[in-house]
Amino acid sequence: MSIQAVRGTKDIFGDEMLKWHRAEEVFREVALAFNYREFRTPIFEQTELFKRGVGQDTDIVGKEMYTFEDRGGDSLTLRPEMTAPIVRACVEHSLLHHNPIQRLWYAGPQFRYDRPQKGRYRQFHQFGAECIGSPHPEADAEIILLAHEALERYGVRSFSLEINSLGTADVRSTYRAALIAYLEEHKDQLSEDSQKRMHANPLRVLDSKDERDKSVIQNAPLLRDYLDAPSRDHLHAVLALLDNAGVVYTVNPYLVRGLDYYNHVVFEFTTDALGTQNAIGGGGRYDPLFSMLGGGEQPAVGFSIGIERMILLHDADHAETSAEQQPRGVYISAIGDEARLPVQSIALQLRRSGVHVVTDLLRRSVKAQMKDANRENVAFTIMIGEAELAAKTAVIKDMKTGEQVTVEQTNIGSVVLAHE
Repeated sequence: MSIQAVRGTKDIFGDEMLKWHRAEEVFREVALAFNYREFRTPIFEQTELFKRGVGQDTDIVGKEMYTFEDRGGDSLTLRPEMTAPIVRACVEHSLLHHNPIQRLWYAGPQFRYDRPQKGRYRQFHQFGAECIGSPHPEADAEIILLAHEALERYGVRSFSLEINSLGTADVRSTYRAALIAYLEEHKDQLSEDSQKRMHANPLRVLDSKDERDKSVIQNAPLLRDYLDAPSRDHLHAVLALLDNAGVVYTVNPYLVRGLDYYNHVVFEFTTDALGTQNAIGGGGRYDPLFSMLGGGEQPAVGFSIGIERMILLHDADHAETSAEQQPRGVYISAIGDEARLPVQSIALQLRRSGVHVVTDLLRRSVKAQMKDANRENVAFTIMIGEAELAAKTAVIKDMKTGEQVTVEQTNIGSVVLAHE
């Protein structure tokens, strides 16, 4: 029996890999435009990092983490998210001592044991950014605009931005007591999951997708009615900055984030185009996290976007256009044994000039090589045989129009590059 990929993981190759390259290219371009620098952390960390940072009572820590004991007896966990590792690294390397504002971005795999479905994997990938050091609304707005710009520049159209405020710790404590009291009155109407989490993490009940919970939530007290003046001012300032930038959003009083470290403004990018998996990404302010990880008081805000879901949404948005890739590069066909060595030399020169080149490695017939050139979806085929070797020329065929021209071998590069 053959060995297959682990359930909840997938191989990425072929045309799909080209989509990933494009997405990663957009991330890098947008992050650099906002002057964010790439940051990479190990894919596994000490388990305690996520227990303290993400929260003991969250689904991630309680149900979804890939945790194991290494040969030295240490408990390690494959990272289920990136914010806690970024903060750990900032504290460990004293980054804020070098610069009071840290603008960092990342892209990479995360791991959660979850039920696999469309757009949801056990190894999934995220693009995200963190702005660390500023308590002001401008930082929240910058992060939201960076995420919004990445989605738009990649070509995603069918998404909405939802925003809410979780207020301060004191605000949430007061609201939490009121919410628990309300949920207790309707306990029998709640789903089993919500009954379990209503005391440990009651705000997560507001985010439930269960129809039984939704009917109860409709009349639940709203956090916005408990916000203090600083929390309201912060939210309104962020919204004013987004208004000024022309970004459309909806204030969703039921929006919460599932991790313990969030406070003040939180947000999500959602869509109706991916079925039940309606969240593309999101984030918010997480000022308490540095203290939770021993780094003292430090304000911070960030976001993450699921790459798999973003690519799925892009394909759904552009279903009317062909997924076929534009022809690119050249195929050099060696006609006869004498041409094989010169063809490889020409191919190397073109590659050094930046041209994408494919050559035949199976010594096939001319007809078979032409089929291969079509399969590789190249823009041009360059044919060199006995006559061309004698005249030091080459025949260049435009694979789209079928037109052929004969050029000096020394001019192949300039002809091809003129059409790249």
